[in-house]
Amino acid sequence: MSKIVINSFEEFSAFSGREIGTSDYVKITQEQINQFADATLDHQWIHTDAARAATDSPFKKTIAHGYLTLSLVPYLWGQIVEVNNITMLVNYGIETLKFNQPVVVGSEVRLNVKLNAIANLRGIAKAELYSVMEIKDNPKPAFTATITLLYHFKQ
Repeated sequence: MSKIVINSFEEFSAFSGREIGTSDYVKITQEQINQFADATLDHQWIHTDAARAATDSPFKKTIAHGYLTLSLVPYLWGQIVEVNNITMLVNYGIETLKFNQPVVVGSEVRLNVKLNAIANLRGIAKAELYSVMEIKDNPKPAFTATITLLYHFKQ
């Protein structure tokens, strides 16, 4: 997969209302889940206790934290696009976030993004990205959300 290169607001806005692309798959490991649990202080057994999950969980395996999957967005988005000529990128917000399906350990996920809208706010591009975290071989996505990013283009 090759990245889409965006060098200006005008180039970005050409994707308005269109799918921008899909990332490669990334595998969710127990090590990632455990490190995320340590970072967030969320050690709920369904994420970190493989033995208990095997017997007590309806999924029979541990599952990734929903926010772990969400935290992969910058990495996966970076596989889809390369935005040049910016001084700063800022996370602005997330709307309509819905966790649809648990991601069991060992699953592979990828990000599919459509540019819902883009606005030029005095040189700052406000991009609203409809984002779907797909799970390989699963018809239901891990989550759907509209993620808003602010790109500060050089003047």
